[in-house]
Amino acid sequence: MAFRNQKNGNLEYLTADSISVPHCFTTRLGGVSTGCLASLNLGIHRGDTRENLMENYRILGDAVGFRPEELVFTRQTHTDIVRIVDETNAGEGLFRPVEPECDGLITNVPGLTLAAFTADCTPILLHDPVTGAVGAVHAGWRGTVADIAGKAVRAMVAAYGCKPENIRAAIGPNIGFCCFETDRDVPDAVRALLGQESGEYIRTVGEKYRVDLKGVNRALLQRAGVRYIDVSCECTACRPDRFWSHRITGGSRGSQAGLIRCQGGK
Repeated sequence: MAFRNQKNGNLEYLTADSISVPHCFTTRLGGVSTGCLASLNLGIHRGDTRENLMENYRILGDAVGFRPEELVFTRQTHTDIVRIVDETNAGEGLFRPVEPECDGLITNVPGLTLAAFTADCTPILLHDPVTGAVGAVHAGWRGTVADIAGKAVRAMVAAYGCKPENIRAAIGPNIGFCCFETDRDVPDAVRALLGQESGEYIRTVGEKYRVDLKGVNRALLQRAGVRYIDVSCECTACRPDRFWSHRITGGSRGSQAGLIRCQGGK
């Protein structure tokens, strides 16, 4: 299984072989936004114009296979909250406000497209080809150590009768092991969560630490029973020319997203 770079004109995005429904992990390339938001900004709170945002979503939707009216956004506050959404939530984020905070979304409603936003944090997409249920997760380090990845899997099991072994997962570009430098609070939280297994995801660098957030989320998905997991090798901090990185830009940046469209079950 692998990630693939997709191009459509100037637009570039990534897809994962394990997920068979329309989905993507966006880059910052291929939109119409300008200045520090150039060019495919998808964040509605980054200071972009309404016209630019709508055109960016139109460009992306035409390429990936969704309509902007079908989108449901997260309202991310670095929680472990996973929200179930249905047809009544279509348009939340782009056309009307998202009220409840959440960092994960799940649905089994055909046509809905779920979006989770990142700019160094870890995007995770989930798809059960048997029930048709899908999920989109934003896993910052706080959400990661609160096991939002595993909670999203368990929410799909409880809400839709999914079997974890049928779920396909894809972990998209984030700030990698090479660049995610922290104080000891992050590795301490990882150790508390994973115990002896945590060693391979933590590296000491002088008085600081580096943590492999992709690896931790993969381990948590495996603990939840997921067997098929694609993991992107891309680091947002290494490639600020290609991805939005909050750390590299000091916050003067747009947002990329992991998006997935529900097609229904077999």
